[in-house]
Amino acid sequence: MRPHDEREPVTAAPPESWSVSFRPGRLLFGRAALDRLGDLVRELGPVRVLLVTDPGVRAAGHVDRAAASLDRAGVQHVLFDGVANNPTTRHVGDGLRVAEAFHPDGIVGLGGGSSMDCAKGINFLYTNGGRMEDYWGTGKATRPMLVSVGVPTTAGTGSEAQSYALISQERTGTKMACGDPKARFAGVILDPELLSTAPRVVREVSAIDALSHAVESYVSTRRNPVSTLFSREAWRLLGSSLERSLADPRDVDASGLMLLGAHYAGLAIEHSMLGAAHACANPLTARFGVTHGVAVGVMLPHVVAFNRAAVGELYAELERVEALPPQTLEQRLRVLGAACGLPERLRDCGVPHAALDELSAEAAAQWTAGFNPRRVSQSELRELYHAAY
Repeated sequence: MRPHDEREPVTAAPPESWSVSFRPGRLLFGRAALDRLGDLVRELGPVRVLLVTDPGVRAAGHVDRAAASLDRAGVQHVLFDGVANNPTTRHVGDGLRVAEAFHPDGIVGLGGGSSMDCAKGINFLYTNGGRMEDYWGTGKATRPMLVSVGVPTTAGTGSEAQSYALISQERTGTKMACGDPKARFAGVILDPELLSTAPRVVREVSAIDALSHAVESYVSTRRNPVSTLFSREAWRLLGSSLERSLADPRDVDASGLMLLGAHYAGLAIEHSMLGAAHACANPLTARFGVTHGVAVGVMLPHVVAFNRAAVGELYAELERVEALPPQTLEQRLRVLGAACGLPERLRDCGVPHAALDELSAEAAAQWTAGFNPRRVSQSELRELYHAAY
């Protein structure tokens, strides 16, 4: 990549003025917290809930535990378990039909980010009508939305802490970020026992995703004192527990730290934004089916190296957080990526070199690219793809 041009505008300093809208809900954390789901739902008001999840979570037995807790609290419920990875408008539509037949007054998203995002998407359409495209952006829901609860079974997306649902268009694969303060979960349950049943590969890619959220939100042009507080603590918790949690999925203490770290990273995104690594990752997933955590993990060290000219001091702060032997952030990310079995290069992900120009054009259109601390256009993004190839 070309060296940094001093004439090129950078944005190392945060905005002179900033504001955040922080609406904390109910948060239950600890072993067996899922068994308190019914009580939490009743406390928040609903008596009829749509439970949104995926087949893997159901097979692991978590749906049975959730349903039993709802039954004990006298909460009627119906199940929609048709969610798939990277949910599309089709999955949201399928869940919407279940909701319309049941008439819920609340929604529970149980699973990874896909299940929680799909639950938010269903909430948008059930309460406000229309199509998901109508809510692409921020604050486009004009009517109240159902009270909802998020229960993550992976430590990755931090969707339970955010007001956005990432839903892909069924035909094009384009990811739409649909956000509204009303879409945020009013209650969240963080139960570290739920992580033990996730396949190792899911735990690996989820962990890398959470790390990328902490790193990118820490240097985003939208960062502020609130977001940096969450980002820094997320990085500390995730970096100190990732390898332990992978070594022994039954290590509930390590799993708890991972869950909290991912949650804090999600809160950091909610009050800040992401950057070029996510802008590059989304087209890789849409075009070539590269798992999101893998795509962003392969790109992130190269984005960090590119951004150093603008935010080197901020990266140095993260390097000091873990109190490890002298190691650059790029090196630490590669170490953690190796622990997660992450491929080293894009060529190892089945991405053809001939596609890099088209990928860079698509990455430039991603909204997260606009919040990278060092300006990126199609040219710079092409260089990043070449560096990662």
